[in-house]
Amino acid sequence: MSYWEHRKPVRRARAVDVGEVGRAAVALLDEGGLRALTLRAVAARLGVAPASLYSRVESVDDLFDLALDEALGRDPAIRRALAGADLDALMSACYRHLVRHRWACQVIAMRAPRGPNYLRLSERICLLLAGEGVEDPLSAAYALSNFVIGCATTAPVVDDERSVPVDAELAPLYARLHAAHDVAAETIVVAGLVALRRHHQR
Repeated sequence: MSYWEHRKPVRRARAVDVGEVGRAAVALLDEGGLRALTLRAVAARLGVAPASLYSRVESVDDLFDLALDEALGRDPAIRRALAGADLDALMSACYRHLVRHRWACQVIAMRAPRGPNYLRLSERICLLLAGEGVEDPLSAAYALSNFVIGCATTAPVVDDERSVPVDAELAPLYARLHAAHDVAAETIVVAGLVALRRHHQR
């Protein structure tokens, strides 16, 4: 169950601020990945007792939800792209956001993002696709988003992939292409997005 389905009401004046919880969770995830995020670690970062967090969250899953949405909402490039009408720019901003916050792809794979910032993003993508005359904007939005998530997931190994030699006897064409290939990862992402959009505009 998502945090957004069971948000706890604030019952006392000195309750822990959910925004602060989200920011602390983002910092821990950026520093140490998924394993770094625990209720105890967030409490320590905020200088409160772990029991204090239970007034606002139920589990570490809630922390993942809050971190995912907080990171997206605080990204200035995402905010600028959301205000514009350029879908390619918005999807590229999403790709760069996910590359910066490598843990976010893993969290999205475990939990459907349903926080307010992710809903605004989903709404904007669907609106832009509908404005282009795409017949099924939701399917197209899923295709674009999943492509970006996949590209961002593999982005950290792009340099390794290029440096590892290919057995030319087993894959002669791939080996030749691989040796000559020098295209930036984000250029490939943009080309893929263009191809997907053309497919859905037919």
